This record gives sequence, structure tokens and C-alpha cells, in this order.
Amino acid sequence: MTKKNKIKLAFYGDDFTGSTDAMEFLTRAGLRTVLFLDNPTSEQIARFGEPDAIGIAGMTRAMIPNEMKQTLESAFTELKKLNPRHVHYKVCSTFDSSPEIGNIGTAIETGQQLFQNRFTPVLVAAPHLGRYSAFGNLFARMGIGSSGEIFRLDRHPSMCAHPVTPANESDLKLHLKQQTKLPIGLIDLLDLQKTTDEIQNKMDSEIAVGKRILFFDGMYVSQMAKIGEVIDAEANSYSTLFSVGSSGIEKALGDSWAAKELYQPRKNWKELNESSPMLVLSGSVSPVTANQINKAVELGFEEIAVEAKSMNMDDPESFISEYQQKIVAAFKAGKSVIIHTSKGPDDPRVGEIKKMLEEKGWDEQTRRIETAKRFGRILGQSARRALESFPVKRMVIAGGDTSGYVARELGIDAVEMIAPVFPGAPVCKAYAAASPIDGMEVNLKGGQVGDETYFVKIKNGKI
Repeated sequence: MTKKNKIKLAFYGDDFTGSTDAMEFLTRAGLRTVLFLDNPTSEQIARFGEPDAIGIAGMTRAMIPNEMKQTLESAFTELKKLNPRHVHYKVCSTFDSSPEIGNIGTAIETGQQLFQNRFTPVLVAAPHLGRYSAFGNLFARMGIGSSGEIFRLDRHPSMCAHPVTPANESDLKLHLKQQTKLPIGLIDLLDLQKTTDEIQNKMDSEIAVGKRILFFDGMYVSQMAKIGEVIDAEANSYSTLFSVGSSGIEKALGDSWAAKELYQPRKNWKELNESSPMLVLSGSVSPVTANQINKAVELGFEEIAVEAKSMNMDDPESFISEYQQKIVAAFKAGKSVIIHTSKGPDDPRVGEIKKMLEEKGWDEQTRRIETAKRFGRILGQSARRALESFPVKRMVIAGGDTSGYVARELGIDAVEMIAPVFPGAPVCKAYAAASPIDGMEVNLKGGQVGDETYFVKIKNGKI
């Protein structure tokens, strides 16, 4: 067996904001973790000394299966060369996917072909984020890190309104069966009440009858260490273990390693003071983010609405110049700024953009990619140019599909967590050579994260 090096876990995230979620729970567990935006070279990793874990912030959630397969074959091959104990394909904690877009079945099949494990563990449950799995059905709190109501996924007000992969099935096995023909089993809540040996026996029985994928339920944070112990034991017996799931994977393994005192959970963090003015770049369509924008504007933020017609321009230079000037003017007036592409799924711009792109003859997948790419360019370039003339200390990037393109336009190469704020959305230090973003504090926020005062709290630095 190939000797493992210092890297304990390497993950590939299906979008940028979700990738910082995985990084957070590894860092909390005491593993120094660096998140890269592309497959890192050994030289790039070496710049950070000897990290315990690394991640790649991908964009596969917005890809069709063939494109996903090609992208993941390359990424997984590079991660396998690092000889980590675990390789994790990190997905959203609401399992956003469909047969046509962001197909998680394709990711599992690609990972199984390369890593040749006897099965793939899948843990979507993340009680630390308000995501609960009971007998294979997923439930989600409204607003990660908030005290919002908990809904079964197919009745979740925000996820039912997702513009591309609306939630219409809470049973994870049924949802995944639409994306792969691999046989699927489940370690349920009753199994989790048993000893680890008994759980292992259940796993062996499922594998013996041909199950190639095993979901794990999860309702309580206290269950995560046991789940992590069972999953980690599989890596003891085999080569690098490939898994799929939310940051529940990192939480479970981290809790298990902490219980064995392999790592010391980190408790001391950089103190976050008020940072004003602050810049928010939002490409989110989530109603949760919409409420956060409205509350921030109510409390003094300046808002800049990206016009729908900018989507019809192959070269949106005039819009970028206009938004850059508006951002700088607001900064000079002492105001924090939110520049946004929509305020929820009912924003008229969402319908206008869809109509414009349909008139171009583009299918749904092309529309999704082009929307993220074009808005990513507008948001990223408007911010980058504004920050060249008026630097600020802290910035928030909100939204999953768009965030990866925004980060690349900003010139970000890697990020490292410096402080927790809301669960799953840490404040990070950005590494961006030859960019005004280099060294800035950057917070990456998924659409479902936070209560309505999110942006104000990030600005104030007191959570």
C-alpha cells in the first residue's frame, strides 16, 4: 500500500461558497486547511508549508454530466496523487442536483472507477447546519445559522423555489436513483443507535447483497463522531477512501479524530472588528439572501442593482464602468455597498433574463452557465476596479453558481480560514497575487446561510 503523506483529507467542492463550508469544519477540528480555486501543483501546496488538508473550489454543480465527468476525472486523479487518507466530493447540504445538471450520480461513478473502493459512503446530514436526515429523508432549517423553521426538503420554501434544481423529492435514495443505476443502501437512525461493530456488520451485509452506495442518516451533532469513526475505519482497511456529501463528512471525521485526540480542535481565532465600508457581491437568487439585502439597505447599506439588460451584452464594459464608479462614490460617502443581480426568485430581473436568453435559442444548461459567467464577470470586474482606487478591508461574496466566476475575476488563487462567523460561512484570508484583493478578508456565503441581519453582522464583526 502506498504510504500516506501529511494530507489527511482532500476535497473537491461543487461550488465556491460550499467549499469554504468544508474548509471551516476541518479547520475547526484542528487541521490546517487551504482551499484552492484550481487543481494545485505540489509547488503551490508547498507555499503553505505542510497543510493537513486541502480543497479545490470547483463549479461542477452547474455542469452537464459529460463535462462533470471530464472535470472530475482530472481533479480526482490529481487529488489521488497526494495519497490522502480521504478524498471527498463535497456537495450542497440540500443535495442540489438533477440528472441533467450537477449530477451527483456521475460524480460517484467517476470516483468509484478511479478509487476502486468497495462502496461509497454518502453523508448529506449536517445537524451543525440545520440539515437532518431521518430514514433517508432530508429536512432543512430555513436559514443556516438562524432559528428558522425546519421543513422537509420538498416543502422547503427556498429550495422549492430553486431556479435550476427545485426540490421535489425529500427521499435521498429516490432522488439519487434518478442520477445513477448503482444499487443504494442506507444506515438509518436505528442503526446509529447500535455499536460501531454492529453498524459495520450492517454495512458488510448491504455490500454483500450488491449495494455500492450507502447513505448515512444523521439527526444530532452527537451522532457525528460515531459516523466519522465508521467511515474512517473503512480507510484503515483500504486505500484512499472516496466519499460524497455535505460538510457533514468533515464534521464527522473531525469529531472522530478529536475524540481519539489525533487533532486538537481549534478554539482561538482572530478577533473580527468592525470593517466599514464593506462590499457585498451577490449573485444569489435565494429568498433568504433577498431578506438579508433588504435588511442591510434598511440599516444604511447602499444597493446597486445590476441591470437585466447587461446580460444581453457580450462586452458589458459600460455597465462595469458604471458600477465601479457607483461603488467608489458610495465608499467615499462612508457607505457600505451591496451590488446584486436579484433579490429573490420573484425579482422581475430573473424573468427578464430568462426571456432574453431564451430568445438567443440557448437551452437551460447554457442559460445557467452563461448567467453565472456573465454576472460573475460584471460583479468581479466592477469590484476589482473599484478596490484598486478605494481599498477596503472586508468583502462578502454571496451565491453558489456565480461565486466561482466572481472569485476568478477578482484574481483569487486560494483562501484560508481566519475566523468563524455563521456556521458554514467563515471569514477567510484571500491569496490573490497582483490583485487588490490579496490579503483581504473575504466571507463566502451560500444562498441559504444566515439570518436577516447577516451582512450587517459581518460588517460589524461581532457575531
